[in-house]
Amino acid sequence: MNNEQVLEALKNVTYPGFTKDIVTFGFVKDVVVEGDSVSFLVDITSSADEVRQQLEADIQKELAKIGATTINATINQPKAPREMSNSVSGKNIAPHVKNFVMVSSGKGGVGKSTTSVNLAIAMAMQGKKVGLLDADIYGPNIPRMMGVADQKPEITGNKVLPLKAYGVEIMSMGSLMEPGQSLIWRGSMIMKAIEQFLRDILWSELDVLVIDMPPGTGDAQLTLAQSVPVTAGITVTTPQEVSLDDSRRSLDMFQKLHIPTAGVIENMSGFICPSCDEESDIFGMGTTEPVAKEYDTELIARIPIEPAIRIGGDTGMPVIYHQPDSETSKRYQEAASKLLAFIDKVNDEGGADNQAIQPTTPPGVSACSTGGAAASAPKEHNHSGGGSCGCS
Repeated sequence: MNNEQVLEALKNVTYPGFTKDIVTFGFVKDVVVEGDSVSFLVDITSSADEVRQQLEADIQKELAKIGATTINATINQPKAPREMSNSVSGKNIAPHVKNFVMVSSGKGGVGKSTTSVNLAIAMAMQGKKVGLLDADIYGPNIPRMMGVADQKPEITGNKVLPLKAYGVEIMSMGSLMEPGQSLIWRGSMIMKAIEQFLRDILWSELDVLVIDMPPGTGDAQLTLAQSVPVTAGITVTTPQEVSLDDSRRSLDMFQKLHIPTAGVIENMSGFICPSCDEESDIFGMGTTEPVAKEYDTELIARIPIEPAIRIGGDTGMPVIYHQPDSETSKRYQEAASKLLAFIDKVNDEGGADNQAIQPTTPPGVSACSTGGAAASAPKEHNHSGGGSCGCS
C-alpha cells in the first residue's frame, strides 16, 4: 500500500452535499503510509458535526478496502459559530469568512457598485483573499462591471461555485438570471436570497467579503446584519445635500445595527479633465466631511468623476486594475488601505458582534402579532391599545 493507492481510494469519498470527492476538492493533505497504517489531514470548510461524522465513516470504509488496518484521519473544521438562541447570542451563517464589509448608500445612483468593485480589487491587489457579493437584487450590475456578464456559475451538488475575476470571487443574482429579466419580489424573498448567498455559495476562506447592498435601509440590510457579524460599514454618497440627507440615514442605520462604521466615500467629488488632468468642482467638494464627523467617523476617500471609471464599468475593465496609475486608482488604493486598517482595529478590540440585534420574538411568531408584540416590546412603551404591535 502506498500514497497513490490511498489517494485513489479516497477519491471514492464524496464530500457531503456535493458530487466531487475530497481529493478533487484538495482537502486531503500530508498522507503518510507505514505498512498497513495510514495517517493524513482533511481540511474541510464545514463546521457541522454531521459532515465530519459522514466523512469519518466513508474514509474508514474506503481505506479498509485496500487493506488499511490503522487509520488516523485528522479532520480540521472551522470553528462553529456560537448560536445558543437568537435572543441571547450572535449569529454567523458563514463562519469561514473572516470579515464582512457592508457597502451601503441612502439612495441609488451614487456609485455604490463601482465603489464596491474597485475596493474589492484594491484589497486583492494588496494581498488579501477577497469575495464580492452583489446583494443588490433589483439592480445586479456587478457581473458587467467585473467582466463576467456572459458567464454562469457552476452548480456543485446543492452549492454554487462563485465566479472569479481580477483575483476576486464573485456572486450576483445577475449571474443566475437571463439578461433583462426583472425580479418582482416581496421583502421576505429578498431576505431569503441574502441568506442563501451567504450559506449556499462555496466561498473560500476569505479575508474579506465585500457586500454591495441595495440602496436604502430595509429588509436586505437587516437580514444581512442579523445573519453575520458585519465588521465594517461604508456609506457611499455624492456631495449634493439631497444625497447627504439620505447618507445620514445610512450612517444612522449602522449605529442602530451595531455595525462599526469604517467611513464615508464621497463619490463624483470633482471632475478630472482627461485632456489636462485639471480637477474641477461641479457637484461640490468636501461637503461630506462634516456629515462623517456628525456620526463619529471619517471621510476615507474623495473619488472624482473621471471618464475612465465609466468606461471601466461598462466594459468590465475596472479602473483600479487597468489604469493603476490614475488619480482615481490611487484614491481607491488609499481607501482600501484605510478599510483594512479599520478591520484590524475592530478585530483587535474583540471583533464585530450582532448579538444585540437578533430577533426576540418566539420562532414562528410575527412581531406584528399580539404574541410577537408582547414578546418584543416593553410594556411601558406598548401603547397599541388593542393588543397589536401598533402598526396601525
